[in-house]
Amino acid sequence: MLFKTVLRRWCNLICPGKEMSRLWYGKKGRRHQPINQKYTLVVSVAEYHRRIDALNTEELRTLCRRLQITTREDVNSKQTTPVRADLESESFRPNLSDPSDLLLPDQIEKLTKHLPPRTIGYPWTLVYGTGKHGTSLKTLYRTMTGLDTPVLMVIKDSDGQVFGALASEPFKVSDGFYGTGETFVFTFCPEFEVFKWTGDNMFFIKGDMDSLAFGGGGGEFALWLDGDLYHGRSHSCKTFGNHTLSKKEDFFIQDIEIWAFE
Repeated sequence: MLFKTVLRRWCNLICPGKEMSRLWYGKKGRRHQPINQKYTLVVSVAEYHRRIDALNTEELRTLCRRLQITTREDVNSKQTTPVRADLESESFRPNLSDPSDLLLPDQIEKLTKHLPPRTIGYPWTLVYGTGKHGTSLKTLYRTMTGLDTPVLMVIKDSDGQVFGALASEPFKVSDGFYGTGETFVFTFCPEFEVFKWTGDNMFFIKGDMDSLAFGGGGGEFALWLDGDLYHGRSHSCKTFGNHTLSKKEDFFIQDIEIWAFE
């Protein structure tokens, strides 16, 4: 009935006085072929244009809004925008072998966008966690055995701040620095920031039985952890051009998670 009302308004503007129901509908509303009767209406060109312009009146537009008539473009726009956002969100939401106790879903999505291309499409596998494996750097190195993938270290300190580093290869004991420019450090303290290789030096990762460090230059590390994985330190360094990742330069470690991509 609402559609008929709009159509009747339109017909009356073009051919005033002609009954739409006589042309298209029977007495009971059933549609049938138009009556073989020709209607001729002669108007001036000016009158013709006046009647066409009348179709754009505010009254008709108001009626269309009341009937919630929308264009195909409006419908496509309303449907496409949230769908596109959902697809983009899904594309940065990896599968995790275990729930993370340190990262929220939106933090995982943010980190995923900065991971090396060779990690895309692979699930995150939790290979080390202090809650499961204890706080020992020796144990941490042992869990890296046999891995051939970048690893993501996530740290939560006693202040509740979350930060860490992406290493281009698994952690190991080394005489000097190792790794590639894929390595970066990050923080969510107070907001998410990623610090990637500046190109100034190649002090990416260095590990021994007493400590694990990331970045260097000027005698300071971007991130340094002791052998008991209890105490840590963060400073700005030339390798990543970062600021202090933790709230305080010296911090105490509450938990650590290390994720591999395989």
